[in-house]
Amino acid sequence: MSLLSVRDLTLKIGATEILHGVSLDVAAGEIVAVTGESGSGKSMTALATMGLLPAGARASGHIRLGGTDLLTLSERDLCQFRGQAMGMVFQEPMTALNPVQRIGDQVAETLRLRGTPRAEAEARSADTLARMGLHPERIPPSRYPHELSGGQRQRVGIAMALALRPRLLIADEPTTALDVTTQAKILDLLTRIVREDDLGLLLITHDLAVVHGRADRLAVMNKGRVVETGPTARVFAEMAHPYTRALFAASRHRATLGERRTYGPLLEVRGLRQDYPLPRPHPFAKARSQTALRGIDLDIRKGERVGLVGESGCGKSTLTRAILGLEAPAKGIVTLDGARVRADRRDPALRRKMQVVFQDPYASFNPRHPVARLVAEPLHLLGPVEDRAERVAEALTSVGLDPADAHKSIHAFSGGQRQRIAIARALVTRPELVIFDEAVSALDVRVRAGILDLIAGLSRSAGLAYLFISHDLSVVRGICDRIVVMQEGEIVEDRPAEDLFAAPEHPHTRALLEAAPVLPDSAGRAKEETTCD
Repeated sequence: MSLLSVRDLTLKIGATEILHGVSLDVAAGEIVAVTGESGSGKSMTALATMGLLPAGARASGHIRLGGTDLLTLSERDLCQFRGQAMGMVFQEPMTALNPVQRIGDQVAETLRLRGTPRAEAEARSADTLARMGLHPERIPPSRYPHELSGGQRQRVGIAMALALRPRLLIADEPTTALDVTTQAKILDLLTRIVREDDLGLLLITHDLAVVHGRADRLAVMNKGRVVETGPTARVFAEMAHPYTRALFAASRHRATLGERRTYGPLLEVRGLRQDYPLPRPHPFAKARSQTALRGIDLDIRKGERVGLVGESGCGKSTLTRAILGLEAPAKGIVTLDGARVRADRRDPALRRKMQVVFQDPYASFNPRHPVARLVAEPLHLLGPVEDRAERVAEALTSVGLDPADAHKSIHAFSGGQRQRIAIARALVTRPELVIFDEAVSALDVRVRAGILDLIAGLSRSAGLAYLFISHDLSVVRGICDRIVVMQEGEIVEDRPAEDLFAAPEHPHTRALLEAAPVLPDSAGRAKEETTCD
């Protein structure tokens, strides 16, 4: 018998129909994955189940949890179901947690709202956190969210969802922003909880490799409809619907890099070390510091395509800021094309040669400005530019957009189009080196494939050199000639991509490869049948 039964769920926002007759089931002790691209209706299905739809949304059909139709309940009755009968883990734990409240108090709050005495709530909170791997002797409940890593914050989010021991858990992209080893630990934790507590888990993800080997059943959604569903192994083997085959093809897609052509040194990093002061436990305590970079040496030649991978906290972001001249290292030298990059001395001519593309393009743009102004922002590095409009049009064309898009606002574009605009902004100064900082981690698989093809095409046509930073090893393998692996502020391996994947030498590299989720061979055959746009 199903724990959760969704039948003919239709959702309208205004006059627009978002979901079209969605049906799915989740049994106790079962993991059901829902996959599809952004806008396919995955999250709306989860929000409808939780009764958290936006204002103006109208849902029809049936959503039954343990025999109760949730769509017939009032908001007051739904509040009794949330937390107690069903819980939800959101994608970004930092926005789901209260930054000024201790983690133990946040977990205990869900219990206190149900009338649990304070002492009992605090004890159960500590036990729940310990069960999530946050043992009080190492991670005390008195810590705040900003004092935890991304994986630890996600464990707190799971603890909050499970504090009242619900029967159904909904996890909406719970591992998207996490590195591969942390991702594997969170998925192992969720799987263990489902099996031990006989929970039903509705796992929403756009990563098919995450689904493989973990989900009992799989539902594929496209444009508000479930286009294919069944046992995960059968869906992976048959891929009966063309859209399912397209998703598999995009998941294993590798860009065509072309011949590696490098000529002369471009970026040189020598002896880079960065220390950060730590707070003193009391005013008379000895000053302490944390070392983020431990004597980093790195070279990138003109036209070279280099990947940088490592776990969260390994020093990737600190190294990126030092290379960009946004942070003065404690020791070491960074030179670009023979000129030294300094944080205390801004050289516009030097900065023109090096640009960056960030993970979230929407957050890196001013939403009040039109695309033309956003793309043209780096041109101040060149001084007065008479052909500003022509430069913007050239940059937009190079990333596959229409020059007429320059007059639109950024909110008028999809996530993939925004990332293309971010790349256009990086290219407008005609740089020699571009740093892609997790530039595709938040994109679904087909959009990601298109962006990777774009980056590879720019490398082939313009000889662009880039440093591609990612926690997704499969992405780095398909877009880079050489891969650099970091661990605890050090480079532990630096080898050609195919050599590193074929025979990793360092234990940390092997651990990263073992933790990375992998699609079955059947998905490889789908690539031959369906191409990516």
